[in-house]
Amino acid sequence: MKRVVSVSIGSAKRDHQVEIEIKGEKINLSRIGTDGDLKKAEEMIKELDGKVDAIGLGGIDLYIYAGGKRYIIKDAMTLARAAKVTPVVDGSGLKNTLERETIKYLEKETNLISAGKKVLLVSAVDRFGMAEALVEAKCEIIFGDLIFALGLPIPLRSLKTLTLVARILLPILTRLPFQYLYPTGEKQEKTDLRHSKYYHWAEVICGDFLFIKRHMPEDMGGKVIITNTTTSEDVETLKKRGVDTLVTTTPKLEGRSFGTNLMEAMLVALAERGLEQLKADDYLGALKDMGVKARIEKLSG
Repeated sequence: MKRVVSVSIGSAKRDHQVEIEIKGEKINLSRIGTDGDLKKAEEMIKELDGKVDAIGLGGIDLYIYAGGKRYIIKDAMTLARAAKVTPVVDGSGLKNTLERETIKYLEKETNLISAGKKVLLVSAVDRFGMAEALVEAKCEIIFGDLIFALGLPIPLRSLKTLTLVARILLPILTRLPFQYLYPTGEKQEKTDLRHSKYYHWAEVICGDFLFIKRHMPEDMGGKVIITNTTTSEDVETLKKRGVDTLVTTTPKLEGRSFGTNLMEAMLVALAERGLEQLKADDYLGALKDMGVKARIEKLSG
């Protein structure tokens, strides 16, 4: 049996484990949270190195993208280098392919994404493939990178502006302690409603679920959420707040969808080639073989 582990700097309350079978091969998938403790995560990766088939970095990005340029987050690289044998991924390779295809699918097959639709993407550098697909779909977009990561009420409305801001700020921000940019540990349970007006403006809210949840107002009546990782408890929260439709880009396994980092790690474990040889088409081909596509769940009515 192959074993794939997501070591997350997020809350241990979201830990989960399942065993699945793909084309006759059994795989154990597990997510282990360290409650924001980067040192603990580093030690855990060292302990797992050589004992599991692939490791995913959860709650932290190794790479973020803007305008064709890749930026490396210093704290995440420290974690990735803790493994000397086992491949380590952060889900960015899968996000840039799977989530781009998800937006295209929703535009073609549903009315959830269309020209003129008001869309809030809470962080575009975290999901640049999704950002580009939303622009191609001619949505009216706000990229919330400055608003939700830095607390600056400055909406970015074009990829050109986003890329310019990224080139100025990301070389500096990626070297800061990661907790300054993204909620970790207990901070994931707290809310910040200073900028909820952007949620009220949007018809569709996209991005990392914990980022969405942290800034989400009580009244979400009629909204569409497009995200990746939700637990059954998260789904109940969205129902209570009036969310109309939930779209998850990763499959639901025993009551919850896993993060793209764990799903990418699973694909790496199943591949017959090394991590450096895997391309976007390899990910898409594997997902199609598995029958994975966007999961659309009607929450209201």
